[in-house]
Amino acid sequence: MKHKTIILDRDGVINEDSVGYIKSLAEWVPIPGSLQAIADLSKSGFSVFVITNQSGIGRGYYSLQAMQQIHDHMLQEVDKLGGAIQGIYFCPHHPDLQCECRKPNTGMFLQLAKEHSVDLQQSFYVGDKLTDLQAGDGVNAQSILVKTGNGEDTLRHLASDHFYLVYSCLSAFAKDVIDGKL
Repeated sequence: MKHKTIILDRDGVINEDSVGYIKSLAEWVPIPGSLQAIADLSKSGFSVFVITNQSGIGRGYYSLQAMQQIHDHMLQEVDKLGGAIQGIYFCPHHPDLQCECRKPNTGMFLQLAKEHSVDLQQSFYVGDKLTDLQAGDGVNAQSILVKTGNGEDTLRHLASDHFYLVYSCLSAFAKDVIDGKL
């Protein structure tokens, strides 16, 4: 069965990441080509979802409304390009709460699978951090590492016994998927 669901991390994959968190729409800067890549995947018949840790809410750095503004804008920008993001799942909790939804835990993935009848084992999960790869592995999705965001650092620190497909950016991954190379 061909992979038809693509799940993306947000910060570092779709938009530039920041050690100071992305706290407002003014700080949200798409990585060049990422929104077009999402639109192209969508127009090619793939269902695209976003799963993202947003602990800045739990830490008090920004509000749920500020994050929703970012997400609404991202959805609108992809829509303008003729594509769609089917859903966005986020964990707002502080890491100390040890919730089931915060990656590398799999709660958001299981919720997405249940709500959208997605076979996670037939899905790609694209991320830039080890926790992304671990979460994708936890649901037997095909985990993909992109070198944007924290990806270069993650790649340097991966154990030699871990093998992941690595792409320079979301656009390069999307091209291979659309061209049927994956």
